[in-house]
Amino acid sequence: MFFDTHAHLDLSPLSAAEEAVVRRAHDAHVTRIATVGIDPDSSERAVSIAHRHAGIYAIVGLHPHDTGHLSDAVLGRLEALSRCDKVVAVGETGLDFYRDRAPRDIQRAAFREQVRLARRRNLPVVVHDRDAHDETLSVLAEENASEVGGIIHCFSGDLAMARKAVAMNFLVSIPGAITYKGSEKQVEAVRALPLDRLLIETDCPFLAPIPYRGKTNEPAYVPLVAEKVAQIKGIRVEDVARTTTMNALRLFRIPVEEEVRITYRIRDSLYLNITNRCTNACAFCAKRTDYHVKGHLLKLPAEPTPAEALAEVGDPTKFEEVVFCGFGEPLLRLEDVKEIAAELKRRGARVRVNTDGLGNLVHGRNILPELSGRVDALSVSLNAPDAETYARICPNRYGTASFPALLDFLREAPKHVPSVTATAVALPGLDAEAVRRLAESIPGVSFRLRPYDDVG
Repeated sequence: MFFDTHAHLDLSPLSAAEEAVVRRAHDAHVTRIATVGIDPDSSERAVSIAHRHAGIYAIVGLHPHDTGHLSDAVLGRLEALSRCDKVVAVGETGLDFYRDRAPRDIQRAAFREQVRLARRRNLPVVVHDRDAHDETLSVLAEENASEVGGIIHCFSGDLAMARKAVAMNFLVSIPGAITYKGSEKQVEAVRALPLDRLLIETDCPFLAPIPYRGKTNEPAYVPLVAEKVAQIKGIRVEDVARTTTMNALRLFRIPVEEEVRITYRIRDSLYLNITNRCTNACAFCAKRTDYHVKGHLLKLPAEPTPAEALAEVGDPTKFEEVVFCGFGEPLLRLEDVKEIAAELKRRGARVRVNTDGLGNLVHGRNILPELSGRVDALSVSLNAPDAETYARICPNRYGTASFPALLDFLREAPKHVPSVTATAVALPGLDAEAVRRLAESIPGVSFRLRPYDDVG
């Protein structure tokens, strides 16, 4: 369930209790671990550990502290080790200008060589950065590290740095230090970044999270990091575990068989994914590049029947609400939505429909009376303050008729559905306040601004 993306299982005292450490990790539902080398010998031990255990992978590299040993022979050993089948990244490399245990020019040279190795091997880069934020990012940019991406491990920067790293195809990895006092900048970054740009790690045997601070850290403690991230972001620990695990699997190119989800849970809501068809081709739609939401795969091989959807739901009273959402426009399947929603209401569910608000236009009639008594809430994607902006960011085959039809839908909706919310995605350059004013000018309609880059 959890993936500890940065551990040093070959270091003492963990190395003396390898089997017990792995067993305790499994008992804590930490089913995958990346163990990281800090020099060629350590990297070789990491590879050996990975081969001894299912679910453990190796990362090979030369730590900034050890770059005084940099040589062609060292780089040659690392390249040879990088070809082992369980090696998933190059690192831990980078810059450490806090302790300065190696000359800075040597650190820079080793860092650049390892980024180049990663690019040759098409492997991500695991980056150590301490008191060298700007230069670390500069080296990554100059060496075109975005081609392979990677991890800013044990993240110690601020939100501005995190956003720059994400823009360069890097994920931000959160250690146990997030539980310490003085981690306000990192908390701000976690709160603001999309969950699909985050990883969790222990960096064991170092940096044990509270309440184990000062003791030996180990992979079994990574759920405590997930708990803190969940608390910061207001989601469930399971959401953090599932999404960060999927983030790691994809970054490390680890193949995994995924089950396509008809129903999927986020926080205390259960979502129904009944179609991937959509009226609009919105410029910001995440499915243009990816069909995952919070670690759930939503690319349907076929649309489920009402019976299949209801069987997946089971007892809907276990959830705060059941939401018709997924990666498509649910009201394109109006008759099926009505059938499923009616049965969910009979079973005691609160039902919400997320819609683009073009259902009346698509079906050629006012469909809202047909939702009365079946649907408790509508979330309607308004997304624009005027027809011109809407046509630009939410194009569809209905052209100029779309925006007036959307506004008519919003005006009519409160007559038939108890709760109606107009939403907008906070696109760069969008006049969100103008959208808010438009939404709130419609009686019975509230407004919510959704993050631009954080789906679900």
